[in-house]
Amino acid sequence: MARRWTDGHSAPVLCVAAAGGPEGLLASGAEGGEVTVWNQEGAPLAQLKLQATEDVTSAVFLPSAPGTLYVSHGETVSVLDPRNLKGPVEELHVGEDEINALSLNEMGTLLAAADDSGAVRVVELESGKVSRTLRRHTNICSSVAFRPQRPQSLVSAGLDMQLMLWSLQKARPLWVLNLQEVMEEEEDCRQTPGQLFNPPLVHCVSVAACGNVMACAAEDGRVHVLRAGGGSRPERQVALQAHSQGASQAHFLNFLSHPYWLATGGNDGRMALWDVSESGVAIEGKSKPSGPPRRRRPKGRSKPKAQATAPARAVAQATAPALQEDQGEDEATGADPSPQTPPPAGPRLSINHGDKVNWVCPAMLKGEPSLLVADQGSVLSVYSLST
Repeated sequence: MARRWTDGHSAPVLCVAAAGGPEGLLASGAEGGEVTVWNQEGAPLAQLKLQATEDVTSAVFLPSAPGTLYVSHGETVSVLDPRNLKGPVEELHVGEDEINALSLNEMGTLLAAADDSGAVRVVELESGKVSRTLRRHTNICSSVAFRPQRPQSLVSAGLDMQLMLWSLQKARPLWVLNLQEVMEEEEDCRQTPGQLFNPPLVHCVSVAACGNVMACAAEDGRVHVLRAGGGSRPERQVALQAHSQGASQAHFLNFLSHPYWLATGGNDGRMALWDVSESGVAIEGKSKPSGPPRRRRPKGRSKPKAQATAPARAVAQATAPALQEDQGEDEATGADPSPQTPPPAGPRLSINHGDKVNWVCPAMLKGEPSLLVADQGSVLSVYSLST
């Protein structure tokens, strides 16, 4: 059962961030400009209501200095000191449209902000100025993530159903993947019982610690996982049948047995933990890229359905097998893995949270691997991943 962190907010929580480290702080943002800083036991240490009272849509700690917190609200990014939460230390006026997501590179030198105009604006933190604006999305850019080990590269995703890989030295994306075209090309892309057939509007994108494996949560209920490679298209890609309604969250965990554990959350009130290494996407090595998909007439958009209301209940967790034997076999035979590889049979852990998931934040809390979950309410739920 979940532990509940209370007394931090009076409004629905929209985002959660963890600073990392054995005593690292946590922060959450909510509607109406509310920001709360927590300790690892779940006690609220400080609370702030930003004067603009705009919804706090994203929060990230500076990796190189966990005493610095960035939160987005409206068109602004506020820089906060979580140990002295009296008000913004600095305000970065990033763009002219509402910001949906933030990401910091590992070096802590660049901040990327995805906004409603479809742009990704990159801020040089030393100067506080926007150094580059990446424009290619034709609808809201909902999520952005810097690639670990590649501080000048990032991925973006949006409600135009497109995933884009960028190098900041380029004025255009290195490649663009249209998920609707991909799904239309799959021979087995048929509606199954309990599975929505909404278009794959992308709500969240995450990159594993290796920097090459990416996952994005989409409105079709799937979580699309791919390996970037070095070509003009991803080397491999699979779609996890993750949720019966829109998938809203996908985050890689960097503190379990390997870096390819993935946590997902959805509008069906469920969360899941996947071992993506089972899909074959995580295997190193080149493979022949699949040809460009045939273009078809785009389908009309459909609205997401209401969330499930089943009672909260966690089911048993199984131990994930390693992929070493399969990797050794590929190397011995010289086999060229297929760009399209079968997904895992199912999640390693499934949790029925019971309410639509706004945010999932993986964190180590007092040495215990955990997932913090924000839903439609003002309380945070914490689920242990310990066996």
